[in-house]
Amino acid sequence: MKEYESHLTDRELVMAMDGELARNDLKRVETHLESCWSCRSRKQDLERAITDFVHVHRSDPELQLPPSAGPRALLKARLAQLAQASASPWPQLPNMRRRRWVTAAAFGFLVGAVFVNWYLVQRRGPEVVLAAPNPALTPGAALMENPVNLCRETMPKNKDVPSSIRHRVLAEYGVANAPANDYEVDYLITPALGGSDDIHNLWPHSYSATEWNAKVKDALEDRLRDLVCEGKVDLSTAQREIATNWIEAYRKYFHSEHPIRSQE
Repeated sequence: MKEYESHLTDRELVMAMDGELARNDLKRVETHLESCWSCRSRKQDLERAITDFVHVHRSDPELQLPPSAGPRALLKARLAQLAQASASPWPQLPNMRRRRWVTAAAFGFLVGAVFVNWYLVQRRGPEVVLAAPNPALTPGAALMENPVNLCRETMPKNKDVPSSIRHRVLAEYGVANAPANDYEVDYLITPALGGSDDIHNLWPHSYSATEWNAKVKDALEDRLRDLVCEGKVDLSTAQREIATNWIEAYRKYFHSEHPIRSQE
């Protein structure tokens, strides 16, 4: 079975955190998490989402959520409605039901926020979609490689993506009919940093439709590889930062809010 076909589902991760998996299933989940960086990262995201939801629910949602627009505003409004509607019945729920309700609600809000964000991005146009990947489709995937062996590679750049996989990625992102020269099917975590060939690590990145284009990301990949091989940044840190938000990682390591012109 291919690696990208064997990842844990969000439902399995939530049930494991809530103690609702059978012993054999729980053992399988724990064993998988020990060797899967991608699923460990998603588990941490779910835990943070649940924690944030509980904190918000226990206080005034208007004070906890920052002013925002788009999907965050929709989520904020839904939280406010939920807090008002559940003010009376909440204290009467038994502890187990309360915990399950919080877990299910937090997971639902997380999935809903991802969906709403993806929908709005699609409506705005491909230049927004392709500046950063949809995390539901491309969470990133890496091989657990030794940095010493990684830095010995003589050709660390991204590998060619087979045409069948390329077509699948473009179709998932809704740009199947785009001209071949418009997008690079890019590795979120570059093979130069131990990124895998998993389809969950691939996304169509525009060459020119946004200032945060594929050439700018190439510069970040080179910078991070140099820092890892010089022992200044841990490989796991570099993988995590480029997978979580490569644009913020660029700003951090290049000390610039916008791409340096020579890299555009």
